[in-house]
Amino acid sequence: MTRPHMPEVLISEVGPRDGLQSVKATMPTADKLQWIDALAAAGLREIEVASFVPAQLLPQMADAAQVVQHALRHHGVRVMALVPNLRGAHAALAAGAQKLTLPVSASPAHSLANVRKTPEAMLEEVRAVLRLRDDIAPDVPVEVGMSTAFGCTLQGVVPEADVLRLALQLAQAGVDEIGLSDTTGMANPAQVSRLFKALFNEIGALTGAAHMHNTRGLGLANCLAAYQVGVRTFDSSLGGLGGCPYAPGASGNVVTEDLVFMFEAMGVTTGIDLHRLMAARVPLQTGLPGEPLYGMTPEAGLPKGWPGP
Repeated sequence: MTRPHMPEVLISEVGPRDGLQSVKATMPTADKLQWIDALAAAGLREIEVASFVPAQLLPQMADAAQVVQHALRHHGVRVMALVPNLRGAHAALAAGAQKLTLPVSASPAHSLANVRKTPEAMLEEVRAVLRLRDDIAPDVPVEVGMSTAFGCTLQGVVPEADVLRLALQLAQAGVDEIGLSDTTGMANPAQVSRLFKALFNEIGALTGAAHMHNTRGLGLANCLAAYQVGVRTFDSSLGGLGGCPYAPGASGNVVTEDLVFMFEAMGVTTGIDLHRLMAARVPLQTGLPGEPLYGMTPEAGLPKGWPGP
């Protein structure tokens, strides 16, 4: 009996966290759970479902523990949570999160605005989270998404040497994956290719996800550039929901539907059913009525003869 092939790329859906915390409205918990159920039914294998931060700062995430515990019902889905500090990591692990992600910015200006710490202080926070993980949940991977790796609306240019130096320090600290985030939508394909190549040279297999924004229409092109140099994990958000509340003008996560269509049309398997994926927009729209959603594929529809009903 032959085993089914694993999909060639991992699409990590970040809408329930990155998307929801970037809009003003708060999605009711019941709608949020139905949306996560629909994402799981579409074949998403990793979903960032919540952020463990004080409710007074992000009321959209006040139900984080409940959301994690519900998402754990879906076998075959890795339930990920963002934690900005040790306190958040304690809460996320207590709730049962299966993967932790920490935001560490390469830009000091963005780091102070986003987490009120310098990049050096965040490195120490990461080390504390790793010690906690090793003590109580050694099987839970910890990743870092390096924010503003391609530029910062507050600082301007972020030197690539700073990005690579911080990545090496994170790798030496024991982080399992280190990805690069175009938090401000300033990246271009040549820059993405160059910086990810350099990251592979610096930290090898610890190189993690490409988290791109579509602020200037280059999201898919930047994902393709990352794929062509060896990246195999990509963050995206259903309907392009979200951005970054602490980076002015940084709207527009890459649209999951468009990203999946691009890869599948190229013959690169994702393991995701596009019909079901687009159907997952319904509970999202129900929970956030009036919130604009984006995506060329949902608007145009799938080509005639596309696999499936």
